[in-house]
Amino acid sequence: MFRIISIEDIIRVPPDRFGEDLTIIAYDQLRNRYIGRVDPSLGFVIEVWRVNVNPEGMIVPGDGATYHKVEAQLLTYYPLRHEVVEGVVVDVKKIGIFVNIGPIDAFVHISQIADDRMIYDELNGVMRGEETKLVLKRGDIVRGKIVNVSMAPPAHIRVGMTMKQPTLGKVKEGPGYAG
Repeated sequence: MFRIISIEDIIRVPPDRFGEDLTIIAYDQLRNRYIGRVDPSLGFVIEVWRVNVNPEGMIVPGDGATYHKVEAQLLTYYPLRHEVVEGVVVDVKKIGIFVNIGPIDAFVHISQIADDRMIYDELNGVMRGEETKLVLKRGDIVRGKIVNVSMAPPAHIRVGMTMKQPTLGKVKEGPGYAG
């Protein structure tokens, strides 16, 4: 689930940047501090915007910089257990498939793809159902339910999905389908 989070923070403006636009300085520092980070309360941070800097800064003895309070908004992705999502198959391996569900890739173990025995065809890079003849390959669009989420700051997030329930599974063929 995508979320917009309001934050308050403090930025440090070094003396060599005095005279520059405070909003640009704050935006640069917040982007470096937050974007691409994983936080258990925020999720995966995608973007920073609507930066508002207090022009009245504070001086700390022994430091020539000024410190300013800043408010901003973060666009985050926070995958929720039991959330149903659609994505594109980006990789097929012997142990399962990887599905891009927005800013991250989720994993579907071979046992969670379908109510059929799935067989990995290494030569063609596809997963085939033994009885159903279901074929999954790169580029296919699938629907799955998130069953587990693991976040390890500063930058790791892992999502596991299942596609075995009714209405879940392959939605559409990807490009290059010949069969």
